[in-house]
Amino acid sequence: AKGDLANWMLPQRGVGNVGGAMDLCAGAKEVIVAMEHTDRQNRPKIVEECTFPLTGKACVSLIVTDLAVIQCTAEGLVLTEIAPGWTAGEVQELTAARLTLAPDLKEYQL
Repeated sequence: AKGDLANWMLPQRGVGNVGGAMDLCAGAKEVIVAMEHTDRQNRPKIVEECTFPLTGKACVSLIVTDLAVIQCTAEGLVLTEIAPGWTAGEVQELTAARLTLAPDLKEYQL
């Protein structure tokens, strides 16, 4: 909920994967994360606190998922757009961190 970024890892391997995410977090002016909103078991990927080792701390400015567009602000996560056919309540149910609704919340165009 703070704009932190953690890489994924396979539990059976016990280690993460090497990639360029850390370089992007350190050098980019803006980091936009594009991802699926939930994992294969339908568990939220957007959480209040990262449990994996952090790739970047407070580096994410925007999260774009298959369900929503979420801004990362100093005050927390702001839901700005939702996918067609979804409600803000349904998106919140699939998000482990608290979402604040943007005053101009809208459905995004595909």
